[in-house]
Amino acid sequence: MSNRLPMLKGREVISVLVNEGFYEVRRSQSSHVQLAHPDGRRVTVPDHNQTDIGRGLLRKIIRDAHISHNDFVAYV
Repeated sequence: MSNRLPMLKGREVISVLVNEGFYEVRRSQSSHVQLAHPDGRRVTVPDHNQTDIGRGLLRKIIRDAHISHNDFVAYV
């Protein structure tokens, strides 16, 4: 298995986080979605039209969500 994260769109990342138990708290006009988990974790994901999220930002989102790299990739 490769250590590289796949290139994903914002909606794909949001879908994975929803599968992990997150829910949408708010969406700003600039298309940033804030997600929260019942245990208090919060994550902000950019949801720009059909634009891939960079791997560095994706790593930050995974780290903020306290999800392991392997668990995240398994949902994709």
